Amino acid sequence: MSTVTILGSTGSIGLSTLRVLRGLRDEFPVYGLSCRASLDVLEEQVREFRPAVVAVSGSGPNGSVDISEIKKKFPGTEFLEGEEGVTELASRPVDILVSAIVGAAGLRPTIAAIPHVKRIALANKETLVMAGDIVSDMIRDYGVELLPVDSEHSAVFMLLKGLNPVDVRRIVLTASGGSLRDRSAEELRHVTSREALAHPTWNMGNKITIDSATLMNKGLEVIEAHHLFGFAYDDIDVIIHPESVIHSMVETGDGVIYAHMSVTDMALPIMNALVYPDIRGNSFGRLNLAEVGSMTFRPYDRERFPALDLCCRVGRTGGTGPAVLNAANEVCVAAFLEDRISFVDIAAIVEKTVSGHHITARPDLGDILDADRWGRAEAERFIDAAGVRN
Repeated sequence: MSTVTILGSTGSIGLSTLRVLRGLRDEFPVYGLSCRASLDVLEEQVREFRPAVVAVSGSGPNGSVDISEIKKKFPGTEFLEGEEGVTELASRPVDILVSAIVGAAGLRPTIAAIPHVKRIALANKETLVMAGDIVSDMIRDYGVELLPVDSEHSAVFMLLKGLNPVDVRRIVLTASGGSLRDRSAEELRHVTSREALAHPTWNMGNKITIDSATLMNKGLEVIEAHHLFGFAYDDIDVIIHPESVIHSMVETGDGVIYAHMSVTDMALPIMNALVYPDIRGNSFGRLNLAEVGSMTFRPYDRERFPALDLCCRVGRTGGTGPAVLNAANEVCVAAFLEDRISFVDIAAIVEKTVSGHHITARPDLGDILDADRWGRAEAERFIDAAGVRN
């Protein structure tokens, strides 16, 4: 048996992970669960999976969530509170930690877990975006397996396992293009959050869905791929593939392109991360190419969607730059969802924030967390100015 802790169990990845584990209960017992504030969903999960430990980051002295009632219902479960409680849970020894907290909040718990787990199933791309060099060094030093859960990176991981690394010329991440891929530049200036949240193929959380619409998510994935697989930025390409059937591709030196295809269900990369190197049968669906009919590809529009190129530039520079980029983006996405800024303001404000940052070239974790705080404050300043103009 392999014990599992899920950080972010009530989010979309956490829910999909538990959907997978329902069919693997005897092999993968759940040790711990964490959430921010969704106590109704958490209560159902605790009742079904009976974890030993639960952490709620939105509770505690500085939180607004009262967990006293849920604690009474499960006296045999240990409850931890606040962000420190989530970090404490992450540091408890288990075989597999599923890191599925959205955003920068997932960084510290994931780092805390590395000395104490055998495998990390990483869905929190911000961990590598913000602190890729630090995390990579720790993973190597502690001998921990790091398996990606993002569908694109999971696809690359599986493809590379069948190839000689010296033969691989480049990797190609596919992007659906998001909900606004066919909008004109003028239309993008006036889209609503509801329109941006209407993703055509994937069912994801609000933040990631907006990132998909701006292509910021794909840019963050390029940075993540650089750290996961060691490819130079010039050898990581992105192509728009609206059908989302091919999740990534790998090209070898002879010009052959290998593609990884499956149905659009996050349960598949999650299962791969749990059972690797095994391959298991599942009930998550099969890809019927006759029903797909055709697949299309096109380059992304750099003018309409500048966030992707911005991420690549910042990733190349490295240091504390990616932490500032990620922080500013999180703040801007929240502001857009609150109707404080327009859709096109997101990438513009992130770029302004990054441009004003003095980069620390070889940061430690403290430098990265300082950069994160600075980026949030600076982005808020630009948001306030944009709100005045609007």
